[in-house]
Amino acid sequence: MTTSSKKPIEYPLYVAGKASKTGQWLDVHHKYTGEVYARVAVADAKTLEKATVAAVQAEADMAALKPYQKQHILLHCVRRFTQEKALLTDILIAEGGKPRAAAAAEVERLINTFQLAADATTQMDAGRVMPLAVTPVAAAYEGMVKHVPIGALSLISPFNFPLNLTAHKIAPAIVAGCPFVLKPASLTPISALKIAEILAETDLPQGAWSILPCERSAADILVTDDRFKMLSFTGSDQVGWDMKARAGRKKVTLELGGNAAVMIEPDTALTDALIDRLIAGAYGQSGQVCISVQRILVHSDLYAELKKKLLAKVKKLKAGDPAQESTVVGPMIKEKEAVRLKKWIDKAEKKGAKILAGGELNGVLFEATLLEQVDENLEIYKDEAFGPVAILEKYKNFEQGIAKINRSRFGLQAGVYTQNLNKMLYAWEHLQVGGVIINDIPTFRVDNMPYGGVKDSGLGREGIHSAVRDMQEERLLVIKNG
Repeated sequence: MTTSSKKPIEYPLYVAGKASKTGQWLDVHHKYTGEVYARVAVADAKTLEKATVAAVQAEADMAALKPYQKQHILLHCVRRFTQEKALLTDILIAEGGKPRAAAAAEVERLINTFQLAADATTQMDAGRVMPLAVTPVAAAYEGMVKHVPIGALSLISPFNFPLNLTAHKIAPAIVAGCPFVLKPASLTPISALKIAEILAETDLPQGAWSILPCERSAADILVTDDRFKMLSFTGSDQVGWDMKARAGRKKVTLELGGNAAVMIEPDTALTDALIDRLIAGAYGQSGQVCISVQRILVHSDLYAELKKKLLAKVKKLKAGDPAQESTVVGPMIKEKEAVRLKKWIDKAEKKGAKILAGGELNGVLFEATLLEQVDENLEIYKDEAFGPVAILEKYKNFEQGIAKINRSRFGLQAGVYTQNLNKMLYAWEHLQVGGVIINDIPTFRVDNMPYGGVKDSGLGREGIHSAVRDMQEERLLVIKNG
């Protein structure tokens, strides 16, 4: 860890749409150097109450926004994010420890997510006409349904994609016409506050939004208070399900991660491009991705060849400075998480697992690690590793491979490499996941697709159109003719 004489940058929070400094500060550390990079204002219970009251009071004004007004707001954000690309990239490198290429890619996704939201303001159906004359008694009736905002939202975003996953909560809220209070992750709050700076330039109704870094205990109002009509949380499964249990009457959507698997059938050519995709999925951003490739299931006919090719490339990966263009594996988010991962891997080795590459850490830097012969009952296999580690395992036939994937308590996304159409359809039918990705890794995501999981991976879907529908309700109108 190093120190710097440079004074940390100070960022205000945003309560009811206005910048504010509370006198309480949270230090944000540079994830590679360890120095205090910035300080952000922290909300207390009084600030959270003010934000909650303002959001509820703004429900009518947000609901009254016309599509062209929402589009104007969102396109302003697109323009300003585009202007701030370089700065936003540097912030992600510093506060998130993201390698430069991954940070730049996330900024592009932020821009794309807001652009998709701007498009959705004029593309989404406002409602539908229902044929009610389905019996003689209802012959004189007609029905219409429109989508209306659900009301004030409480939003909690994670540390691993602090720009884009924050965008996946804010942008659809604007499209849906819902005021919101958002709590960013305490490890990476600056990204959300930079979004807030630009939101403050728009014509969003007074008091309709707040972005508040705060302690988890102070933010409990976001979970339990019934003035919020919906809670949207992205993070760990333990925290998410606990929140749902305490959320009361509000609607809850959860995106909780997993231990994603990719399955490789014997009709697949083991090209350099395929190996590179496995590398990117398992080790990119130090594996701190909800759909990181954690389990690589390989048909026994291909196992030896794939193992040889994959291992040769994994051994060349070096964890290092995320500011360097060549870095693939940067620091983990904090040393505690690196130590936890090391314990899991050491335990697996003691239980008979073989470490083919990596397995060592240096502070927050964890080597790209490849394992085989891992007991399915161990944490490194059955839980979310959230670090730069992948597990190789064999299977003998297609149905057995599908069954292996389904034994997980998670079900976010899975990848299947095959050229057989029947097997593609079988995987789509039988895999217990939110998304099946054919001939690519489960880490694939485009920001307009419905994204989310089943089982312990969560409830509901992200992706602009899916999220907007979650943030709205159907309202029925019935008219009796004559």
